[in-house]
Amino acid sequence: MVAVALGLCLGAAIFVLSESDPAASLPSARAGEGEVSATTGSRHADVFLAAPVRTIRDTIGRGATLASLLDRHDVGREAVPLIDAVRAVFDPRRFRVGNPYRVLLDREENFVRRFEYHIDDEAFLRVTRAVSDTDGADGVSFSAALIPYQTERKEATVRGTIDATNNSLVAALDAGGENVTLAIALAEIFAGEIDFNNDLRRGDRFALLYERTWRAGAFGEGDAVFAGYGDILAAEFVNDGRELEAYRFLVQGEPEPQYFDQEGRSMKRLFLRSPFRFEPRVTSRFSYRRLHPVHGDVRPHLGVDYGAPVGTPVIAVATGSVVSASRRGASGNMIRLRHTNGYETYYLHLSSFANGIRPGVRVAQGQMIGRVGATGVVTGPHLDYRMRKNGTFVNPLLEHRNLPPGDPVPDGQMAAFEGMRDTAAQRLRAGVPSAYGGGRAAP
Repeated sequence: MVAVALGLCLGAAIFVLSESDPAASLPSARAGEGEVSATTGSRHADVFLAAPVRTIRDTIGRGATLASLLDRHDVGREAVPLIDAVRAVFDPRRFRVGNPYRVLLDREENFVRRFEYHIDDEAFLRVTRAVSDTDGADGVSFSAALIPYQTERKEATVRGTIDATNNSLVAALDAGGENVTLAIALAEIFAGEIDFNNDLRRGDRFALLYERTWRAGAFGEGDAVFAGYGDILAAEFVNDGRELEAYRFLVQGEPEPQYFDQEGRSMKRLFLRSPFRFEPRVTSRFSYRRLHPVHGDVRPHLGVDYGAPVGTPVIAVATGSVVSASRRGASGNMIRLRHTNGYETYYLHLSSFANGIRPGVRVAQGQMIGRVGATGVVTGPHLDYRMRKNGTFVNPLLEHRNLPPGDPVPDGQMAAFEGMRDTAAQRLRAGVPSAYGGGRAAP
């Protein structure tokens, strides 16, 4: 949801322990369209005949249109009926540069038998020639359909130790073959408990039980392709001796699952620890007597400054409504949010506001509201984050400790939660996928 500040002072060694084998369950490639065989007898080998079609595989080029693609392959005469068929299910203007496509042409007559285009990880477009060519322009007609990719989620486990080998969680995950998205998801789970810039210590360690999503290859053929992460099902984090656990559980009556600790207490807090997914370095803390870096005199600094590159996404630390989003003199571009229990938060020196951020709009905790900038009176790009309670500015880093957590698992659902917790913890600590996930353990 947001970009990650790559300068995060964080180290972690990552090792993938186990993962299901996606190729074991997704279908293998079908026989090629160009392969035709004839059996001459039980005592003779198959005789392979010339393919009745030829297949062209390519990617969408810059400035290309469906009409220009067909013309390029010398079948432009069939563009009108084919494009008409496509328009019934998909807007040809949505073709994207770099996306693969293939055209199956009759080898002798050079007419289109089939056209396929990869839309995204969820579906592809398939256009086929009608069995009876009696309709449409020049007696040609096509039918088009959006074909969903077959996908499957597989469980995997990963463990890491905070050390000096890798200087950021992002780099360590990349070295372990994982995507930055997994790091963001982990930070979101423990955002109420761990300041990922200031609280981490060498020797800290963590483990995750999570899902990987796999889909069939392009056009439903070929080897399975990694298509992103599913959910983190369980996580453990030992931070400076503190043992933290989180389990994903759906409370009946709630719209979506939440994370709870081993005792069923919510991992969610009224406020996040900071307005970033990963917290850049704190460059100036809350103080009533600070030497102003621009004016050179001593004056109060009623917020916390975070050094971050211009454009780094800034998120709402709690659900609330926008009071203002405008230019405010020395504060530059500033957003002010109003929350429950008499709290307000301020986000100063932004380079821009997120789409839709205007007075009266309601925002959710974790929603991006703007980007780091250097507007107003500043010496460089950073975010000045402030919190006010009942009209008085308070230290956000200290006030967070006094804020209550979310609702715990209801008593009537504790038995179900404990059963899920114990099963997930066993899979996590064993490092072996569940029967649901299938697959194999790492050697």
